[in-house]
Amino acid sequence: MSRGFLFSTGLFFFLLIAPVTLQAFGDHDSQRIFQLAITIVLLVMTLFGPSVRPQKLLHLRYVQVVTITLLALAYTSITLANQPAWSLAELALITSCIGSSLIIGQWRRELGEGLDRLFWMLVVILCSLKCVQFGAALCAAFTSGFQTLDTDVLLDGFSNKRFYGQFQTFTLPLLAFPLLAVITKPATKKWAFMLLCFWWVIAICGGTRGTWLGMAGAGAVLAFCGIQGRRWIGWQVLAVLAGLATFWLLLSVLPSKLGIEVVNFAGDRLSTSLSARDIIWHQAWEMINERPLLGFGPMHFADIPNPVAAHPHQAILQWACEWGILSTLLVMWLVSKGVWATFREIRVNHRSTEPVNALRVCLFASLIGALTQSMVDGVIVMPYSQLWLAIVVGWLIGIHEFSPEPKAVRAFARRGWVAFLTLAVAYLGYITVRDAPDLKQREQAYIQEHGDRFQPRFWMQGVIAQPSGRLLE
Repeated sequence: MSRGFLFSTGLFFFLLIAPVTLQAFGDHDSQRIFQLAITIVLLVMTLFGPSVRPQKLLHLRYVQVVTITLLALAYTSITLANQPAWSLAELALITSCIGSSLIIGQWRRELGEGLDRLFWMLVVILCSLKCVQFGAALCAAFTSGFQTLDTDVLLDGFSNKRFYGQFQTFTLPLLAFPLLAVITKPATKKWAFMLLCFWWVIAICGGTRGTWLGMAGAGAVLAFCGIQGRRWIGWQVLAVLAGLATFWLLLSVLPSKLGIEVVNFAGDRLSTSLSARDIIWHQAWEMINERPLLGFGPMHFADIPNPVAAHPHQAILQWACEWGILSTLLVMWLVSKGVWATFREIRVNHRSTEPVNALRVCLFASLIGALTQSMVDGVIVMPYSQLWLAIVVGWLIGIHEFSPEPKAVRAFARRGWVAFLTLAVAYLGYITVRDAPDLKQREQAYIQEHGDRFQPRFWMQGVIAQPSGRLLE
C-alpha cells in the first residue's frame, strides 16, 4: 500500500474516533461536519487511490434499474417540494452514505482480511476509549464529595444519550467477534469479554429502549442462523447478565454505601409509553394519505412544525411521507434482497470456523439491530449513526461471496456513479461552508423564540419550516 493510501486510512479512522471521544466535537453539528469530512476522504481515495476499484454490485441489472427509478422518483419529488434546496440536500446526504458503503465494500474486497483486523481494532479502540471516559467520570463522581450523581454526566460524546444508544446498537454485536473466532487466543477472549460486559454496563446506564429492542431483534433473527448465530446469542446473554450485575454494584450498591443519590437512574426510564411518538407517527401517516405517490419531498417532515421532533422516529414512515410509497417499496425490496442474501450465506457456512464467517455473523447482527431500532428511533437521520450504517453495510458487501463472480463494471457506469457522488459531496460542502459559521447564532435565535429543546435533522436545529431554521433559500 502507498503512503498516501495509508495516510488516508489513518485520517479516516481519526475522523471516525474524534467526534465522540473529543468533548469539543460531541455535538450534532460537529458530527455532521465530520461525516462530510469522512465522505470526502473516501471519495479522494476512490478518485486517486490505486487500491480502490469500482464496486462490483453495480453490475447487477436489478440494482441499476431500481437505482435509476429511485433517482427519477426523487427528482420529481424534489421539484414538487416546498423547499427544493433542502430536499436536494437530503438526496445528497443519502447519496453520500450509499457511496461510502460502496467504497468501503470495494476497499475491503481489494485489501482482504487485513482490513477486517483494522476495522475491528478501530471498534475496540473506540469502545475502549468510551469505557475509559465512563470509568473516569464515575470515579470523579465518587470522589468529588457531591451527594448527587447524575448518570447523564457519565454519557458524554453525544448531544443526546439516545444517539449514544444507536452507536452501541451497531458496536455491541461487533465486540463479540473474537469470542466466536476459533483462532482467538484465550487471553484475548477474556479481555474481549470484559470489554463487551462493560460496554453493556454503559448501555444499561444509558437506558435507551431502542438499543434493547434492536439487540432483541438481532437475537431473534440470529436464532435461525445456525450454530454461530446461537453462539453469538449465548455470549451476548452472558455479557448482559455480567453487565447487569456490574451496573447494580457500581450504580446502586456503591452509591448507597457512600450516601450518594443517583439521579436519572436507568430503571426510572423503563416504561411502555411511546414518548410522544404517537404524535409524530400520526403526522407522518397524515402526510402519506395526503401525498401517497411522491411524498412531500425529502426532509420535508421537518417542514411541518410539531412540538416533538423533525423526523418521525420510524424509518418506513419517514421514507413514505417524504419520498412516496413507490420509492419506499423499492427501497424495502432492495434492503430485503441484501438481508436475505446475507442470511442465506450465514446459513450455508454456519459450521465454518473461518474468521470471516464469524465476522459476517456479527456484522449481520449489527445491521439487524440497527434496522430494528430504526422502527422506533432516528437511526437513518443522526450523522454518526448514518456513518456506522454505511460502514456496516459496506463491510458486509465487501465480505459477501458473489455467485457467479461479477464482471467488471463498464467505464461509463464507473465514471457515472463517481461523478454523481462527487456532485453530492460538493453540494453538502456548499451547505456546510454556507451554514456552519452562523449555526450558533441561528440556534440562539431559535432558543429565544422556542426554548432550548432542539429538534435535530440535518443540523441540530433541524426544523426547516421556521424562519430561524431556513438556512437555505
